[in-house]
Amino acid sequence: MKHLAKIYALFFISIIIAIAYLYISLTQTENILNKNINHLFITQAQEFASNIQRHLHTRITNNLYNSIKNDPLLKKELEEDMTLLATNNYKYIYILYKDSEGDFRYLLDGSKEDKGELDEKLNVDKQAWNEVYTSQKPKVIYQNKLENLWVTYLEPVVFDGKTQAIIAIDFSTNLPKDVQHATQPINHIFLYIFIAIFIMLLILLYQTLLNFRTKQDAITDPLTQTYNRNYLRDLLKNINIAKYQIIMLDIDHFKYVNDSYGHKIGDNILSDVSSLIKNTIRNDDIFIRFGGEEFLLFIHRKNTQEMLATQIAQRIRHTIEEKVFTYNNITLKVTVSMGITCAPEHFKNISDAIKHADELLYIAKREGRNRVVSDTNAKEIPKNSTKTFNINDVKDAIEENRLICHYQAIFCAQTQKVIKYEALVRIVNKDGSMVYPNQFLPNIIHTNLYNQMTKMILDIVFEKIKQNKVSISVNLNFSDIINKAIFKLIIEELEKNKDVAPWLTIELLEYEVLEAEHSFINNIKTIQSYGVKISIDDFGAGFANYNVFQILKIDTIKIDGSLIKNIDTSETSYKIVKSIAFLTHELGIETVAEFVHSLEVYKIVKELGITKVQGFYFAKPQENLLNGDKTP
Repeated sequence: MKHLAKIYALFFISIIIAIAYLYISLTQTENILNKNINHLFITQAQEFASNIQRHLHTRITNNLYNSIKNDPLLKKELEEDMTLLATNNYKYIYILYKDSEGDFRYLLDGSKEDKGELDEKLNVDKQAWNEVYTSQKPKVIYQNKLENLWVTYLEPVVFDGKTQAIIAIDFSTNLPKDVQHATQPINHIFLYIFIAIFIMLLILLYQTLLNFRTKQDAITDPLTQTYNRNYLRDLLKNINIAKYQIIMLDIDHFKYVNDSYGHKIGDNILSDVSSLIKNTIRNDDIFIRFGGEEFLLFIHRKNTQEMLATQIAQRIRHTIEEKVFTYNNITLKVTVSMGITCAPEHFKNISDAIKHADELLYIAKREGRNRVVSDTNAKEIPKNSTKTFNINDVKDAIEENRLICHYQAIFCAQTQKVIKYEALVRIVNKDGSMVYPNQFLPNIIHTNLYNQMTKMILDIVFEKIKQNKVSISVNLNFSDIINKAIFKLIIEELEKNKDVAPWLTIELLEYEVLEAEHSFINNIKTIQSYGVKISIDDFGAGFANYNVFQILKIDTIKIDGSLIKNIDTSETSYKIVKSIAFLTHELGIETVAEFVHSLEVYKIVKELGITKVQGFYFAKPQENLLNGDKTP
């Protein structure tokens, strides 16, 4: 079928080329005929104009207008001589002069009908006539808009180097139309042939697309819309494995998800995880569902990109780890483990390289899951880059005063001045490297150590506010507000720092479901009574609790970074952000766009009326504050 389609395509293309050649030949013939007609006219008109010129210079020696106006007999004789030149095709032969106001008026008219009187004004194309007047060169005007006129020939009448008038000869003929009418049926035949061929080509194209779709269905996994093992078999025959690195990926504890929540939820997890991975990898990378909850990725690389697959794998791991999956009333968080073969070209065959990645995946799962293991880890990956801190590690860091805050500036979108900061917790490792929240918070979230950390962060932030008189925001979960122990320590900190409490903003992480609403409302109002501002963080990518706007006074909405970072390339992200900006504007709530990473993104959020911006384009998180506007 594939070869038959090629034969059909070649056949139709040959016919089209032949028809196009005949059509072009016919058009060229028509153009040549019209060109010859024009040439005959122009040659004849030039002879008529030359005769008129000789006659005028014989009878008049100086001023053309005065000579004709003052000698009616001379005018009559000249017009009679010009009339002798008029024929059925050259009906109008006349001479116009230009008056002091720039209008053209009759001087002589040798036409047999519709004669113009001396000094009578005639409306002409002044630009063309003035060009002849100035250049003193003949000009041909094609009268495409006039029904009974084909071409006008203009020639200047010059005395003593000065243009005194213009000879005009109008040529009327039906020959061009006759030529057009003669060729029109043939043109119609060509048109019908082209339409027939076009329809056949559409049918051929439809058949080709149908075949392509059938083939795509055969190599595409219907659930995740990734490639399947059928595609992998074809790929392994042609791929240059030296240009790729191999990642084997597995969803952790997926059997538990299926057993606890059912296969429908499991299918949703597979589909959504696949979408996250697709959005993380690049167009040159290849994504395959290997089987069950296992996926295979071929990461395209150049020779110098030895750590590329590891970097992409870590991005995938972080993206999935931070994602909250919600289906009806069920909320889940999942993680993935990965094994990477960084140099598959060193194996005997691709199958061995894939098996090696699978072995490394097993090591990642055996060591605790939610991690990336590659065959270069020991040499090239920092010890703490994939390490998850346990409770004892965090406890040691707090006791040894290694818990710190970095501050990322938030800017006014209009003035680009710093107006506040966001505090971001860090642990300084014993070797001086930084440990980030995703590596330790999940293990202490429901422990007393988490409460102790919250108090320590508030102490650090309030001290920074006192020293610098700047507004700083801290992140808390919805559940923190209704947690009696955490709420108590928050109030204790506010009581100790009443004078600077209005400089504090609490950013509530919006991805949590709002539970115990009555207690939540009362606790938030109590916190606000100290002058503390309330912000909803990561708005637009989680549960979007719009009801919170009805029950609480919200000062700021921070639009989720996953929407902002793609706003210049994703129409969906743009529309969501636009709707959020409109909503907050109507409610009189300030907005912050986070993850502003480029000038293009900044321009878009500014145009949408978002009032504050935050991101690497302006400033990265750092230990020291920037200089800026310090008004709370």
